[in-house]
Amino acid sequence: MTTKEPGDRAVIEATETFLAHRRLLFTVAYEMVGSGADADDVLQETWLRWVAVDATAVADPRAYLVRITTRQALNRLRSLKRRRESYVGSWLPEPLRTTPDVAADVELAESVSMALMLVLETLSPTERAVFVLREAFGFGYDEIAAAVDKTPAAVHQIAHRARRHVEARRPRRSVTADQAEAAARAFRRALATRDLQGLLDVLAPDVVAISDGGGVKQATPRPVIGADKVARFIVGGLTKHDVELTVELTAVNGGPALTLHVNGELDGVIAMRVEDDRITGLYFVRNPRKLTHIESETPLSLR
Repeated sequence: MTTKEPGDRAVIEATETFLAHRRLLFTVAYEMVGSGADADDVLQETWLRWVAVDATAVADPRAYLVRITTRQALNRLRSLKRRRESYVGSWLPEPLRTTPDVAADVELAESVSMALMLVLETLSPTERAVFVLREAFGFGYDEIAAAVDKTPAAVHQIAHRARRHVEARRPRRSVTADQAEAAARAFRRALATRDLQGLLDVLAPDVVAISDGGGVKQATPRPVIGADKVARFIVGGLTKHDVELTVELTAVNGGPALTLHVNGELDGVIAMRVEDDRITGLYFVRNPRKLTHIESETPLSLR
């Protein structure tokens, strides 16, 4: 077997093909593992395996790359599942700062939303892979079977089971992007001024707030439920210390979100779910290890 060198024409062409599909591959990996950092690692492993392949024998490079990515993501997800069982406090997906085109693509925005990503966490690794490839990316059962090492008939059954499970828990997006942004702006104003009544006006009565500090930053061990409790939790957390708070509107996982800087340092990201002009879900990520994809935008794609 001949070892390929970095300067080989075959390696250069393989790298060009990989880069042409990188957005898609990253999105596949992220939706499967829920972590931008782990998705980056999956793509590195995918590239190493891809450049070792005889590309002339590959009929469909895109499908082949997705197959490699899926297998690497499955390996990573199985190890992550064990680590998350011992995670300190509530676990949230790693937020990604996304480009404007993600919010404009309703299907893509929903597939990477924090709310749906949390639902996907309740699936087994294989169920998650099948659901993501089928529902988000529209791959056929034969292609998915090759990626997860199952028969097409088995994949069909897994897809049906996973779809039913997700549909029973999937939050319904009932507002436009403009309505969601309006709610986010109202929330930002109230938060920046520590306006308790302003928060109550924009929060749904049954709003749920989940915070993730990873044992590194302070966070509630369990979800906080109810507008009054959530508003007081947020305002109380910001008034305990004499701090300079900066709240900025941004886009995370295809939806409106806020970044919080305390004394000039990034302290956390609050993503939100909006229904009927009110905020029904808040996802507050403070774990510093999960904030590495906030400083710059991450391009995503379903194609």
